[in-house]
Formats: sequence, structure tokens, C-alpha cells
Amino acid sequence: MATTSPVRNFNEFGQELAGKAQEVKEKAKDAAATVTERARDAAANVAHKASEAASTVGHKAEEATAAVGSGMQSLAGTIRDKGPHSGMMGTASTSVAETLESGGRYLQDEGLKGLGEDLTNLIRRNPLPALLVGIGIGFLLARSTSRS
Repeated sequence: MATTSPVRNFNEFGQELAGKAQEVKEKAKDAAATVTERARDAAANVAHKASEAASTVGHKAEEATAAVGSGMQSLAGTIRDKGPHSGMMGTASTSVAETLESGGRYLQDEGLKGLGEDLTNLIRRNPLPALLVGIGIGFLLARSTSRS
């Protein structure tokens, strides 16, 4: 009958326990890596979908802007055809038609991006008037929302 010392049993138990702990540690590392990879993939997928949605919205906005520009040009043609051609009213209708036509052409050619760039440049060149206009618009909005 072989006898084993309690110290040896304890050492073997300790080594076995350390081995199991190492296995659990490795499995936890693998699980964490898998979860991290899946989270990264999900985040990339969400970012890609958001980018696609933003792109679609941007294209739709550009198309709408071009349509507004085309409508402005069409309205300019209608004003030219049906408006008075002489006198003060004729001069006014011609001026309105020219302004609508040039504005429509600008919207079709430049779109929202060009409009934003031009607005940014205007604000950079005239910061104080832009600030005052912003304050005025804010005041009018505040006033119109406070009166129910």
C-alpha cells in the first residue's frame, strides 16, 4: 500500500488548481478577444450604415436644392412671360425675374456646399454684422416662441 504524504497531495492539488486557473484565464482572454472583435465589427458596421445614411441625405438635399433652383428659373420665365413689359411694373417684374433666374442658376450650379462656403466667407469678411444679424434672429425667435 503506497502512502502519499499530505504535503505531496497538497502540492499536486495546488499545481492542478494553478493549471485550471491558467485554463480559465486563457478561455477568458479568448472570450474577451472575441467579444472585442465582435464589438469592433458591430461599431464599424454601424459607422458604415450611418455614413451611407448621411451620404443619402446629402444627395437628397443636393437634389432638392437643384430642384428649387430649377423652380426659381421656371418662375422667372413665367414672370417674364406674364408680367407687364413696360412702365415701372415692367421694370420691377424684369428685375425680379432676373434675380430669380440668377439665384436659381446659382443654386443649380453651386448647391448647398457652395452656398455654405459662400456664407462662411461672408461671415469671415463681416464678423460684426454677422454677429448682430445672429443676435437679431435669436431675439425674434425668442420673442415668437414666448408668445403663445
